[in-house]
Amino acid sequence: MKKTSRRKFVHTAIKATVISSVGSSMIIDACAAKPIQNNPALQPGVLSFAQVKLPYEYAALEPNIDAMTMDIHYNRHHAAYVKNVNDAIADEKISFSSENEFFTNISKLSAKARNNGGGAYNHNLFWQVMKPNGGGVPSGKIGEALTGSFGSFDKFKEQFTSVAMSRFGSGWAWLVKANGKLMIGSTPNQDNPLMDLSELKGTPLLALDVWEHAYYLKYQNKRNEYVANWWNVVNWDEVARLLSL
Repeated sequence: MKKTSRRKFVHTAIKATVISSVGSSMIIDACAAKPIQNNPALQPGVLSFAQVKLPYEYAALEPNIDAMTMDIHYNRHHAAYVKNVNDAIADEKISFSSENEFFTNISKLSAKARNNGGGAYNHNLFWQVMKPNGGGVPSGKIGEALTGSFGSFDKFKEQFTSVAMSRFGSGWAWLVKANGKLMIGSTPNQDNPLMDLSELKGTPLLALDVWEHAYYLKYQNKRNEYVANWWNVVNWDEVARLLSL
C-alpha cells in the first residue's frame, strides 16, 4: 500500500471509530464550560478534577497540530483521564481538597489515581499553553527569565527540544519554576513535577505532551517534526502569567 493511501486509510478508520463510539453529545459536553465526566459519588469539599474548556477550535492550531488529533486527544484521551480519576477518588474515598494536596501525596495512592490524575492535570495545562498564531521569541519578564536561566532563548529552546526528544516512550517535557529558578526536565507516562515521587519538582510553566497519540496521525513516528512545529503554537502570554503567580 502506498504511503498516501495508508495515511488516508488510517485517518478514515479512526474518524469512523470516533464518530460511532463518541457520538455528537459527547463532543458537545466536552467543549462545555462546566465540569464534565464528574462522578456523582464525590463528596462536597473533596477534590474533583474537571476538563477545561478548549480555548480554541479543533482546527485552530493547524497546520502544526491537526483538527482530528485535537478532537480525539481532547474528547477521548483527556475526557477519559478526568472520568477515571474522579472514579478513583470516589471508589478509594480519597479526601484531599486540592490538586496540590493530591499530587504531594500521590505516592500513597493507587496507580489508577496517579495515572489518571496526572493525565487530567497535564492536559488541562497543555491546552492552555498553546494558542493559534503563537510561538516566536517571548519578550518581557518571561523572555528575560529564559535568557537569565539558559543564556538565550535559542539555548533554552535547544535544551527543551533535546529533553522532549530523549524521553523514551511516553511522557512529558516541562519548564518549571522551583526555588526562584527555571529548570527543564521530563517525566514518564502521566507523571508531573507536582508529584512527590517525581525526580523533577517545581511549578509547571510549560508542558509538551510527547505521547504518540499527541502526534501520530499527522507525524507518524517523526516526533522531531512534531516538536519543531509545536514551537509555533506556544502561548507565551500564558507561560508569563504562570511565571508571575
